[in-house]
Amino acid sequence: MIDARLAPYGALGLRVALGAMFIAHAYLKLVVFTPAGFAGFLGQVGLPAFLAWPIILAELLGGLAILAGYYGRYVSLALLPVLLGALAVHAPNGWLFTAANGGWEYPAFLALAALAHGLIGDGALALKSDRPALVGTPVAA
Repeated sequence: MIDARLAPYGALGLRVALGAMFIAHAYLKLVVFTPAGFAGFLGQVGLPAFLAWPIILAELLGGLAILAGYYGRYVSLALLPVLLGALAVHAPNGWLFTAANGGWEYPAFLALAALAHGLIGDGALALKSDRPALVGTPVAA
């Protein structure tokens, strides 16, 4: 059973959390790791170093779009490859993200949260959303 009165605010909470997380991770790569450092990390784990800037920009611009609710559900789905890539990189390190080099628990959770956002919709206070925020909400024919 879905509470039609409160579900749009639950979706809003999910959207804000995901958007803020993507922005924070882009900021981390820009300021703490630096783009050159992140490119080096990608090379160490067997990924092309040239992906550093596309990943950083995808996280930053995607996070802003999700946060604002500007077709956020589609942006979350479009960012799933980034999250699944992070999951693949961290999978050998064990389950918990507190493991050395981070485990797969956090990227897996974020991937599922992004998928849920894609399925549920943007929720309340979205700038531009194409569908009702609540699955099963009657739509005029």
